[in-house]
Amino acid sequence: MHTFVLVHGAFHGGWCYSRVARILRAAGHDVFTPTLTGLGERAHLAHMSINLSVHIEDVAALLRSEELSNVILCGHSYGGMVITGVAAAEGERIRTLVYLDAIVPEDGQSLFDVVGTEIMKRTVATAALDGRVPSPGAAFFNVNDADSEWVERRCVPQPIATFVEAVRLTGREPAVHNRTYMLASNYGFALNGEIFDRLGQDPAWRTVVIDAGHDMMIDAPEQLAQALLEEVGR
Repeated sequence: MHTFVLVHGAFHGGWCYSRVARILRAAGHDVFTPTLTGLGERAHLAHMSINLSVHIEDVAALLRSEELSNVILCGHSYGGMVITGVAAAEGERIRTLVYLDAIVPEDGQSLFDVVGTEIMKRTVATAALDGRVPSPGAAFFNVNDADSEWVERRCVPQPIATFVEAVRLTGREPAVHNRTYMLASNYGFALNGEIFDRLGQDPAWRTVVIDAGHDMMIDAPEQLAQALLEEVGR
């Protein structure tokens, strides 16, 4: 039995992993799908000071409080920022980092640093007075038609400070044994393709293609779950 911790991306919540979690649990594994502060069913806690550090601590505190070890820690999209920070805080508890069509930041980079000035300007322009950015919608994530309305209904605004704060590495990250990047083939975000190509040249990384839109856990839960189960044997 292994332990999976599945971290969602911006605008989403732990709800997005329900199908994948069901498959992993049926295979005999423990699965945690935390919802980050101010999102999902915790949207009522949203405020302007929620930043990346808060979300990193959400997950790091879960690992500590549940006394988890040998964890396969997955982060989707913005969740790549979060799991990178968690590795810096609790690297000894993590066996594998899995980036799901995600940002893979370097030390001192924020999400805005990674995605570039133009996307940053467009995002900032949409921010409300309460410091939150509205969800761009299911069509932006290229969600399949059957689930589009469900995803549209469940997504909520994201605190913009989470995109502004940079991740800080600590030297505890090398305790993580394995790293994997899974690319959503039906999304077409150039940055993610560039990350995938770059990491594909690095022998320290495993790369996988998932036939899905950006929300691969919704579009292709069986394929994603199978790819995650393959991490168990590494």
